[in-house]
Amino acid sequence: MKRLIGVVSAVLMTFAAMPAQAADKVVLMLNWYVYGEHAPFYYGKAKGIYAAEGIDLEIQEGRGSAATTQAVAAKTADFGYVDVPTMMRAAIKGAPVVATGVLLQTSPMSAMGFADKNIRKPEDIKGKTVAITPADSMTQIWPLFLKKTGLKESDFKTVAGDGQTKLNAVINGQADLLLGYVMDQSMKIKDATGKDVYPIKFADYGINMVSSGIIANTDYVKANADLVRRFMSATTKAVEAAEKEPKAAAQAILDANPKGGKIDTLTQGFELTIPLYRTAETKGKRPFQVTDQNMTDSVNLMVEYGGLDAKAKDNPKAFYTNDYLPKSGT
Repeated sequence: MKRLIGVVSAVLMTFAAMPAQAADKVVLMLNWYVYGEHAPFYYGKAKGIYAAEGIDLEIQEGRGSAATTQAVAAKTADFGYVDVPTMMRAAIKGAPVVATGVLLQTSPMSAMGFADKNIRKPEDIKGKTVAITPADSMTQIWPLFLKKTGLKESDFKTVAGDGQTKLNAVINGQADLLLGYVMDQSMKIKDATGKDVYPIKFADYGINMVSSGIIANTDYVKANADLVRRFMSATTKAVEAAEKEPKAAAQAILDANPKGGKIDTLTQGFELTIPLYRTAETKGKRPFQVTDQNMTDSVNLMVEYGGLDAKAKDNPKAFYTNDYLPKSGT
């Protein structure tokens, strides 16, 4: 018996001396400087959701979806959080990238201005000045919005500039509206002025197109299938946890990046993001479970209005996969 106890003790001591299996280091690059939409990633890291899946997550800010897509294609980032239509334009030209989950399944694009100007519907845009950034994703879809709402270019004036110039134009009164995302530019304007912004959402006028999602290099996905599954499982759980605690999720941004904004507008921006996670078809599903029809419609719109090569319509499924998402309740 003493000998047996000695053997068991030796075995236990051997296991205790063995180093714990190291977590997989994963770099997630965002689409832009941090704002409310990004709260789930920071919350998931802070709450140990990624660690529980054996992932040591590093979150890096981005400089635009196109740049992040290039980083993922070049394997300088493991995953990217980007505008999926922007990723499509890169993929059709040969970039080895694929969406492993589409989070924003309703478009956040809008024309927005100060709420006190009472610009509430497309008809109200007539006679106004709209600030745009040439060649960005919203400006490419803008002609479709005009077509859907019966507006003409001659109904309003346009001023053009980069992202900051566009914001300044509205803030300084040189423009009545700008084209922007409901949870991004609107919060930047509110941070700068303290005034509420009202968005006229493209999605409310029949423009059904996906927006942000997780992408990865196609070779990386093949070589690291288990890690991709664990990452998407953790990210799904992070989104679900953040939905339940929006303010705590927003606070996680500031805990990691004290200069990342103001808690009130970060929270409000995230709360404006949550309704974009699902469509009528995915209302009861977990995050990222995009439908084939939604993706097909998005590809068709991008071909017609967004500069996507027409051959993309031959195989919309080449741009995304749901195969690495967790099943219900897991």
